[in-house]
Amino acid sequence: MINPNASHAIGVFDSGLGGISVVRAVIELLPNEHLIYFGDTARVPYGSKSEETVIRFSHQISAFLREKQVKMIVVACNTASAVALKSLQKSFSIPIVGVIDPGARAAVKATQSKHIGVIGTASTIRSGAYRSAIRAADAQIKVSDQSCPLLVPLVEEGWPEDGVVRQVLQKYLSIFETDKPDALILGCTHYPYLKSIIQEVIGDTVQLIDSGKETATEVQRVLQDMGLLNPEKGDPGKHKFYVSDFPQKFEETASRFLGRPLENLFKVELEVLESYK
Repeated sequence: MINPNASHAIGVFDSGLGGISVVRAVIELLPNEHLIYFGDTARVPYGSKSEETVIRFSHQISAFLREKQVKMIVVACNTASAVALKSLQKSFSIPIVGVIDPGARAAVKATQSKHIGVIGTASTIRSGAYRSAIRAADAQIKVSDQSCPLLVPLVEEGWPEDGVVRQVLQKYLSIFETDKPDALILGCTHYPYLKSIIQEVIGDTVQLIDSGKETATEVQRVLQDMGLLNPEKGDPGKHKFYVSDFPQKFEETASRFLGRPLENLFKVELEVLESYK
C-alpha cells in the first residue's frame, strides 16, 4: 500500500557540506526521490559544540524541514546523529534516521579480526555512539577510535590531499599502526571526500566503511517498509538546498562534491532558523 505522503521530499541535514555525500548516495540509489537539504554553514562545525547546543540546532532544522512537508528526515551528520537522534525521534512523528547505526552494522559485517577502528569529530568520538552501536551488535568486537578535528575544515576549504592533509592524517591514524583494525568507519560525512588518501595512509588491508552509502541503503529500506517510496517513476527527483550562510561558496563546493551543478539554492537567515523550536 502506498502512503499518501510518498511523493513528498526526503529532508536531509548536516552542519555544513559533509552531508552532500549522503545526498549523492541517496540520489544514486533512489534517483526519482525528491530531496530538501539543509546545511548549517553559519554554525559549522558541530563537532566542537556542546551536546545541548547540537540538540537545539538539530531540532530547529528538523522543524524547518518538517514545515516543508518532508516525509522523512536523514540526520546526515555524525555528531548530530550521536547526540540528537533519539531526541528528534521522540519529538517528530515522521521516520528519522541517522548515520551511526548503518555504518556500525556494515563494519560489524565486514570485520574478520573483530577489531574495528572509528575516526570522527571530537563530539562524535566523545559520545561513544559508534562504540555502543558496534558492541550492541557484537560485544566481542574491539573498538579503537580517534577524533580528527582538523579534517572537516580541511575538506571544506578544499585543501589538496598532498602536503598538509597527508601529514594531518598520518598523525591522526598513527594510533592504529601497532594494532591495526581490519575495518575503519569514516565517522563523519566529510571524510569520504578524503577516502583515497585515508586508504593510502591506513593501508590496503583495512576496509573503509562509508556511513553515507550505508545510510542511503537504510533510507531505501525504511521508505519501502512504510510504503513511502516515491511512486512517480521515470523523471529524476527535484532537489532544493538551503544554507544558513555563504551560499556562493556552498554552491561552488557542493557542486564539486555532488558531481553536478547545484540548482535551487536558498539562504535562510539565522533569525528565522532560531525561531523554530
